[in-house]
Amino acid sequence: MASKKPLDPRLTEQRNPRTAEIDRLSCLEIVDVINAEDRRVAPAVYAERHKLAQAIEMVEECFRAGGRLIYVGAGTSGRLGVLDASEMPPTFGTPPDMVQGVIAGGAEALTRAIEGAEDHPEDGVREMDERQVGPNDMVIGIATSGTTPFVHGALQRAKERGARTGFILCTPPSQEILDRYDVVIAPLVGPEVVTGSTRMKAGTATKLVLNTISTGAMIRLGKTWGNLMVDLRATNMKLQDRSERILMEVLDLSRAEAAELLACAGGSVKTAIAMYWTDSSAEEARERLRQADGRLARIVEEARANGD
Repeated sequence: MASKKPLDPRLTEQRNPRTAEIDRLSCLEIVDVINAEDRRVAPAVYAERHKLAQAIEMVEECFRAGGRLIYVGAGTSGRLGVLDASEMPPTFGTPPDMVQGVIAGGAEALTRAIEGAEDHPEDGVREMDERQVGPNDMVIGIATSGTTPFVHGALQRAKERGARTGFILCTPPSQEILDRYDVVIAPLVGPEVVTGSTRMKAGTATKLVLNTISTGAMIRLGKTWGNLMVDLRATNMKLQDRSERILMEVLDLSRAEAAELLACAGGSVKTAIAMYWTDSSAEEARERLRQADGRLARIVEEARANGD
């Protein structure tokens, strides 16, 4: 039975009284219990909405200054950071180094546990030095328990090098952590279904937080037009089809017309739409987008106002 007083103050390490006898349940009952716990995740993330907005603003400022967003984590946290970073180029057409994920133990740790890799803060320091982290960058550490040495080592070094710093955890942050980093995001999802298994609720909350920060920053950079993914590039059959369908829908073109316009735009949906609305070449459209800070909405609104 669970003790009345937790032996570990970290919320992620405490026993969940609602699942104390989960090993006696049927398969359907296990599903119901896990689902009930999962329903606690979204409200916990919502409770951190002001901090999330602050993080998005910081990341946007770094991007506009030519900087990068770098996630640092170990285990599940590190894998989620690498996942989010790796999805930015195909989704938003960003350079591969614009959003990066650093995981303790390196690439090998993505597919198997590297025991002890998270225990060495000096390795986190080295990762920041190797990437030449600087004042235009933002480094976000992910450690659901709040204590991972590798992550804190990296963040401290990033701070020394002038970078902005953020921290994501799923246990109440200490005043020291709140004072140390620029923004601290702490969705408190409660003890896990299986004690200490932070790949579950804490991992889900982390995924939601990272999705929100990266997607929000990309939207602010003009990587979408409304809710359309216009900054993607048609680099495979699926993205070619999606790109053509976007052009067909928003410009009322046939499939053949959309494909031809996309080809003239070098596979860039955003450039294609700007070309259409400004009746210009791809080069001219790209320059107009540069002058509009990448925001396609500005170009379209201006064209509509001018009766184009």
